[in-house]
Amino acid sequence: MFSRRQLLTVATTAPLIGAPALLKAQSWFAGYPFALGVTSGDPAADGFVIWTKLAPKPFEPHGGMPMVPLPVKWEVASDDRFKTIVASGEATARPELGHSVHVEVTGLQADRPYWYRFTLGSDQSSRGRARTLPLASASLASLKFGVAGCQNYEDGLFTAFRHLAREDDLNFVFHYGDFIYEYKQRGPDYDKDGLPEDQVRHHIGQDCFDVADYRLRYAQYLSDYDLQAARANHTWFSTFDDHEVENNWVGDHDWKDVPPEIFRLRRQAGLQVWYEYMPVRAAMLPRDGIITNMYREARFGDLLSIDFLDTRSFRSDQPCNDGFKPYCPGIDDSKAMVISAQEESWLVDNLKRGRTKWNCLAQQVMMMSLDRRRYADEKAKIYNIDSWAGYSVPRNRLLAKMRGLDNVIVLTGDEHQNFAGLLDNGDKTVAVEFVSTSISSGGNGSDLRTGSDMMLKNNPELKFINDQRGYLVCEVTPDAWTTKARVMDQVSTPGGAISTRASLTVPRGQPSLQIS
Repeated sequence: MFSRRQLLTVATTAPLIGAPALLKAQSWFAGYPFALGVTSGDPAADGFVIWTKLAPKPFEPHGGMPMVPLPVKWEVASDDRFKTIVASGEATARPELGHSVHVEVTGLQADRPYWYRFTLGSDQSSRGRARTLPLASASLASLKFGVAGCQNYEDGLFTAFRHLAREDDLNFVFHYGDFIYEYKQRGPDYDKDGLPEDQVRHHIGQDCFDVADYRLRYAQYLSDYDLQAARANHTWFSTFDDHEVENNWVGDHDWKDVPPEIFRLRRQAGLQVWYEYMPVRAAMLPRDGIITNMYREARFGDLLSIDFLDTRSFRSDQPCNDGFKPYCPGIDDSKAMVISAQEESWLVDNLKRGRTKWNCLAQQVMMMSLDRRRYADEKAKIYNIDSWAGYSVPRNRLLAKMRGLDNVIVLTGDEHQNFAGLLDNGDKTVAVEFVSTSISSGGNGSDLRTGSDMMLKNNPELKFINDQRGYLVCEVTPDAWTTKARVMDQVSTPGGAISTRASLTVPRGQPSLQIS
């Protein structure tokens, strides 16, 4: 082990002289510094972000790291054996950002895979695989990607991520959020006979409030090798939903009526640590306690444009005191917003661009305004107030902008179920929405929840519903969009199997659903 004086000397001189020879002879720490894995994200046609984090003892304060900046070498290769290095350099892992490393690699070829790794002293990270975007001018015959999120550690194992890691030829994965859950260990659940039963796994630490709390929770989640495998083998577009900070937060509001100036401190901590652990660009570093430009665009030649939305940071407070509720007048508030005015203007301009055969909105909360009644004694319609259904004016305004495009797909999470249905603007279907189920949140589940038949009957726009865990795989061609609901038989014990529950196809130019 090095003394603090030696570490400080290395940290201050390494940027000038490169990694010292001493580091080649022995490991820095009593532990493997890359214990939380590697990943890549936010690809462009000429590069992507590669990420790692130094944490030889992930569950100890600061991950077992000294409080000094340290140099980390990185390499990108055109082959998985690293015979041909096409880019390399040295990045600084800073204690202020939990010794996370975000390298924005450029100068690469479009639309091809690369492999990358990191080195600190004699320790080398696991190998990651990344992929660049095609050129905007490219004419593409097909595209394939995954959609995943909602992974409560206590509810189930992350086996679905191991299966996602093995999905062939995915161009990327869209993670819609709820990467962690902020709750402390909860009490027992109850089985069908009303008897207590333990959680599948237990959170460590308290409810997350400060930077140390959130760092510990991410470290626990990323100690799971199934999650590490999916992050290492695919390139990710990461967004956040509510549990990265607190359940159902929006803007400056939390559901416990904490004063906004106090809640902003918690939000600042949660978003800082989200940035530390995600493969995103420096432009998304929180400023003044918020990530102002989480929403962004990716283009895949002439085939697909995706707009990744932020439906939390600038949303007005939920009406009706949140929850699943009957109608209240606040749902029709003309001043309400789900996304900021600037983001909405940006999105509408993008929808009108007409440069690609498909437009996709990749976002967090359901856009379909469903009647949530499941039981015969429920008389009045029930809405999910935390979804777009609680904000009728901005919802209708956005759907009106989709009218006549006939090429819009909306991707959503948050619901812990698979849904597929039509989005109508008055008398016309303007888009199709696919809602991805959870990786583990909600436990094993079953094919259908109680009352699903009533939901299908009460909502003619809803065409498919399923309550198993898993993820989506989207296959896009110039003529059709097919979404496959990939579901787990169970997540409570190791060895869960994956299968395709349904294939749902949208013909281009005809916003409708064909199910097989």
